[in-house]
Amino acid sequence: MGVRLHAGGGIRYGREVTRTNPRSDQAAVARTLVESLQRRFVDKLQDVSEGRGAGRPFAAIDWLRDDGRHGGGVRYAAADTPVFNRASVNVSSVHYDDQPDRRLGSATALSTIIHPAHPLAPSVHMHISWTEMRDGSGYWRMMADLNPAIPNPAHTASFSSMLRAAAPALYDAASAQGDRYFYIPALERHRGVSHFYLEGYHSGDVDADTAQARALGEAVIDHYVDIVASTLAEAAVPTEEQRAAQLAYHSVYLLQVLTLDRGTTSGLLVHDQNDVGILGSLPARVDPALLASWQPRMTPPQDTLLGAIVAALPERAPAEVDDGCRQALAQVVREHYQAHPGALDLQAAGDIVPPTVENHS
Repeated sequence: MGVRLHAGGGIRYGREVTRTNPRSDQAAVARTLVESLQRRFVDKLQDVSEGRGAGRPFAAIDWLRDDGRHGGGVRYAAADTPVFNRASVNVSSVHYDDQPDRRLGSATALSTIIHPAHPLAPSVHMHISWTEMRDGSGYWRMMADLNPAIPNPAHTASFSSMLRAAAPALYDAASAQGDRYFYIPALERHRGVSHFYLEGYHSGDVDADTAQARALGEAVIDHYVDIVASTLAEAAVPTEEQRAAQLAYHSVYLLQVLTLDRGTTSGLLVHDQNDVGILGSLPARVDPALLASWQPRMTPPQDTLLGAIVAALPERAPAEVDDGCRQALAQVVREHYQAHPGALDLQAAGDIVPPTVENHS
């Protein structure tokens, strides 16, 4: 669906529906920042794809929160191309300017996940967001993590060095929090190999914090694209063993996102208007039998959740996680936590449980 700027402060879809933007000046600054990072990442990924003779595969997908009354966003997505297993670069800008009794004023975010098609090219996840409360206070959330199916020590070392250089004063604390957040107790392993996680970050200097968010985002984008481009330039056709390792890892990734990730769960519980986008991080294919084999290791009632997840997947291996499947998985997760709200305490956490998963009413 095409969009055009609307003089009322939002984006007009067709003749009747407008996506409004937050009125806050700092939210506008944050939106400009995350949109610039989105453009930077998509343009560079398109260039990699084009350089491999695979065209420019990203398509823009617009979504609205409450018919645009409370904002929405744009997601650039690609799936099952010669270069990308699945890729999603999403910007959202949600606000409650017309609901002054709510504690939450606005939330502006860039959320990305790139799963390359080649097993030797690592996946990456990055999230940068500004959350602003009704009283004008706010904080940044910054996350970046490298997630290879087949670890490459050189990639791990260079990615960690890049993170340290991009945020030298914050790296040690962010790395330690990331190691806690992305640990999967049932499997006794981490989701990735290099983690950066800051929750509720505010130094007292909002301009400096905004500059830090930009510096981190640009560094992650540029370094990751270099890793993928150089890997694809040198890699041979994947072996069956490599493809099997990738399928197993993608199953690990789905397990972590759907049973442990607070940000994903929060988004699904708050509304059902962007389920496919919220689960845009899921890889295109997973192994249902492997996932089912982990069910006895899960702490109740998460074992029940994993059983329902497996039941929502196609039985064949590999199981295709298409848009319809993601919609079904979103409903599985939503219904599980509605029935077992105490299970939220079993999800991953760094030093701070993010206020965005609490009741802001």
